Amino acid sequence: MELINTILLDEVSKKAQHDPRLRINYNLHTSLEAKSQRLLNAMQPGTVLPVHRHRNTAETFILLKGSIRVLFYNDNGEREDTIVLNPLNGLYGINIPLGQWHTVEVLEPNTVIFETKDGPYTPLNDEDVMKISKSR
Repeated sequence: MELINTILLDEVSKKAQHDPRLRINYNLHTSLEAKSQRLLNAMQPGTVLPVHRHRNTAETFILLKGSIRVLFYNDNGEREDTIVLNPLNGLYGINIPLGQWHTVEVLEPNTVIFETKDGPYTPLNDEDVMKISKSR
């Protein structure tokens, strides 16, 4: 049993503050080969997540703490949509379809999401990272 509570969220957030990437994963799955990849992703403002896609799985975010902006792009690198998740506004999470180009901007310190994807873990390759600026 693993309890997801304020103590755990504060611990992973503190680690993210001191990580050079300004984010840290806390895996809840038992291995990278697991059929379900479940993790906490603690992030700080300024972390850089490239515009990317997952061609083998959809991806679901549930916001546990903080606020994020999720940006969606088409195949031409044009921004199609933007959603701000913030529990104070009643927006708790999002399911990102398989193959959808997206990125995340962290809007508040100590933001933590619960993230889940189908496994096994597959690192992003060059074909799945868009070569554009997020401001486009």
